[in-house]
Amino acid sequence: MTSVSHLSDDGDHLDPAVVHLLGSSARLTPQERSEQGRAARTDRPRRTFGEWSPAADRRDPVAILEEQDADRLQQLVPERHRRMLQSPFAFYRGGAAIMAADLGVLPSTGLVVQLCGDAHLANFGLFGSPERALVFDLNDFDETHLGPFEWDVVRLAASAVLLGRDRGWNPGVQDDLVRATVSSYREALASFADESNLDVWFSVLRIEDLEEQADAKGRRQLERTAAKARSNDLQKAVSKFTEVVDGRRRFRDDPPLLHRVESFYADGDQDRISDAVRRFLVDYLVSLPHDVQVLMARYRVLDEALKVVGVGSVGTRCFIVLGEGRDPDDLMILQIKQASTSVLAPWWNVSRFSTEGQRVVEGQRIMQAATDPFLGWAHMAGHDYYLRQFRDMKGSIDLTTLRQPAAIRYLERCGWTLARAHAKSGDAVAISAYLGESTKFDEAMVACCRRYADQVEADYRAFAEAASSGRIEVAPDPVA
Repeated sequence: MTSVSHLSDDGDHLDPAVVHLLGSSARLTPQERSEQGRAARTDRPRRTFGEWSPAADRRDPVAILEEQDADRLQQLVPERHRRMLQSPFAFYRGGAAIMAADLGVLPSTGLVVQLCGDAHLANFGLFGSPERALVFDLNDFDETHLGPFEWDVVRLAASAVLLGRDRGWNPGVQDDLVRATVSSYREALASFADESNLDVWFSVLRIEDLEEQADAKGRRQLERTAAKARSNDLQKAVSKFTEVVDGRRRFRDDPPLLHRVESFYADGDQDRISDAVRRFLVDYLVSLPHDVQVLMARYRVLDEALKVVGVGSVGTRCFIVLGEGRDPDDLMILQIKQASTSVLAPWWNVSRFSTEGQRVVEGQRIMQAATDPFLGWAHMAGHDYYLRQFRDMKGSIDLTTLRQPAAIRYLERCGWTLARAHAKSGDAVAISAYLGESTKFDEAMVACCRRYADQVEADYRAFAEAASSGRIEVAPDPVA
């Protein structure tokens, strides 16, 4: 059997990003890797996280968002602004590029992992594994990129403060939310540092694990969430988003959330868009394993539509495609989503991919415990895209109804999940050694996230002022 160390020596055959992630750690003892982690405290002392303040030359946050808007569908940009104006927490969700600019200018630990890039607490949820089990995991990977582990941790922990403020909880509770998040991450990294590579790789948080860890009230809430996720299946999507017209099934026209191609695009562009989608699907097949190619080739396209999704993603090009298999009852809905340059790319310029779609797909495959088997990528009409299943057993915790104890437990699960994702690609031994066994890092993050939440609220006020002055256009609230 060819040894792994021999394969690792052959740099010509290793992905450059893999080489960057591993560095020399694959050849060091755990003790030597621990020493590397502790040495990183010299470049980025843990206490300095608590000293965060905005850079003197910090860019106008509204200008950063306007730059992103330039490459989006301009008809939809006002809807993005409307959604971000709902609250400082919603603004934070859509402002990943602002935070990337704040983090990117700071000293780094140099402890590199595959980052989610947008690891706020609303980007975690329940998903159906290929075996049809419900697992808890990260959700959105549009910004995934290589970078220092702390960027994801700060984004998650700051979102915990903003959740507390959104719910009206006092500052002491907000601090406890951060502590729960960061201590769970730190303790999970310490555990993963002691496990074998295979144990880390196959670790997963199933719905049954969550239920075992919850109290009676929490279990009831989880059971309701799980039931909703299981019902959020293909049949429900078909019922909600499609209709039969003249004997042919097609997508409904339901703006502002769903637009038929002919109702959104000008005459002459409709056929061009439909043809581009079909060409994309042919090119996308090349990115799939052979067995999935065989399955996908059994479907034909019935219809496509433009779908508005998320908060920060609004305005990017996103299509859903309706496919038919053996008969009219054998249907599939897929989502084709534009993949733009990661907001982290300007701040950590190490990339291995020729397309942004591949970056998203490969990053998701690394970080998730159970990944959508239909994930793939291709190029279409001047933009990169990736494809995934649409709403297949996906569920999320209703953050607006979480009580304080449940919020603590939820954030602990998010911290554990992020640690597992980082341990799959980064050096858990070195990161754990950097974090240490004390709460020094946790308390520094409490101070950091208080300050950063204050900055988010100030940025939100600037964004609201830009809307009031007419600098940015805002869509009207939808009619109830």
